[in-house]
Amino acid sequence: MNFDQARFSRDDVYEPLLSEKDSTTVEVDSEDVLPDDLTRDELTLPGLSEPQLARHYTRLSQMNYSVELGPYPLGSCTMKYNPSFTEDVAADPNAAVHPARSDRTVQGTLGLLHGLQEYLAEIGGMDAVTLHPPAGAAGEFTGILVAKAYHESRDDDRSEIIIPSSAHGTNFASAALAGYDVVELPSDDDGRVDMEALDAAISEETAALMLTNPNTLGLFERDIVDIAEMVHDAGGLLYYDGANLNALLGRARPGDMGFDIVHYNVHKTFATPHGGGGPGAGPVGVVDELAEFLPSPMVRETAAGYEQYEPESSIGKVHGFTGNWLVLIKAYAYIARLGDDGLADSSAKAVLNANYLASQVDLEVPYGPFHHEFAATAGDRDAADVAKRMLDYGVHPPTTKWPELVSQAMLTEPTEVEDKASLDDLAHAFNAAYADSDEALESAPSKTSARRIDQVSAARNPRLSWQALEQDE
Repeated sequence: MNFDQARFSRDDVYEPLLSEKDSTTVEVDSEDVLPDDLTRDELTLPGLSEPQLARHYTRLSQMNYSVELGPYPLGSCTMKYNPSFTEDVAADPNAAVHPARSDRTVQGTLGLLHGLQEYLAEIGGMDAVTLHPPAGAAGEFTGILVAKAYHESRDDDRSEIIIPSSAHGTNFASAALAGYDVVELPSDDDGRVDMEALDAAISEETAALMLTNPNTLGLFERDIVDIAEMVHDAGGLLYYDGANLNALLGRARPGDMGFDIVHYNVHKTFATPHGGGGPGAGPVGVVDELAEFLPSPMVRETAAGYEQYEPESSIGKVHGFTGNWLVLIKAYAYIARLGDDGLADSSAKAVLNANYLASQVDLEVPYGPFHHEFAATAGDRDAADVAKRMLDYGVHPPTTKWPELVSQAMLTEPTEVEDKASLDDLAHAFNAAYADSDEALESAPSKTSARRIDQVSAARNPRLSWQALEQDE
């Protein structure tokens, strides 16, 4: 963008497109139906014409970075490109079916949902799948509630869930929200599960071990069969966080490793949009012994067609109707389009891309061999400063300062969609930013629409609306 910066700034604040803000004040006729402290005599409303509004939002969109412009190598996020054909499928008028219609009149809808249940069960090595949870974290919570119901059905009141220290924060939150005490498990010197620490942590209070495989360093848990046996021998369940399933598609299945519960992040593995708190989906698969506890309703096929039903000991509903329908359509379309060979190819390319990119960057990668992502270290540089400087080279930076096992971590996951030229551009940005002067890093970014902010002040005194900018004047 070549906008005149003076149009968008004041001496004390830099705010893109601030000059395009406009408003008008209108008088309000107040009737004596509310207390005086709840009424007002005038109201300030936006005062923009349609062309002004259209141009404003078009300019805002041009200032944004997106996966349509370049890679989003956020480690552990799997920010793969969302193919537009899935949007076309979800926009088909035939998909606009009211969810309260009878089963007899929505056989196509139920058939697709049943087909997705079957796809995901086969991919994960599970026996049954619910499509209800509206996000990955919601899937985690649902999976833990299923585990809790299973133990309670056996009059086995367990109080602890074991979680590796390198796990996603939502694992800890889901376990705590379900009422469990969290037992944090350290990593060994290789970055994997410390088997001696696991043996010491497992007890008759262990309800489950939550594990990501490959883990957040991109490392495959080589002792997974022994880990599963240890947990099961103690009467616990093995829970699979599907955040990194993209590395295993078509090549290995959590169920075959001994996992009892799997949550699928369809926004990571199956290319549906990342919800950012909006509509999403986090299906959960389970082994046959846990199927009776899944949320209601499920979809099954009978001689007369497809029907919804309530599992025998269901934990109840975790979302309206059968889940976020339009998101589930996109996941189904993606899986159907790629097929078995395509899914296996995507995981192979995801691993290849991560390893090629790591070979091209000048930063040390202390743990390996890794699969779909790697945790480089910025060493004596501040990882956040290096990341902000990468923005000036026209790319989105990786995840920074996590996992904490790596000092000044830059967790990087290019996904399978990037070609060699894209990866080379990303490597150049890595290396150029890492080699820049302290002055350049400390002032970065300098070429983006939004400049560097005072993060402490922003956290302590957030300005949450455009009115706050006027109040500063």
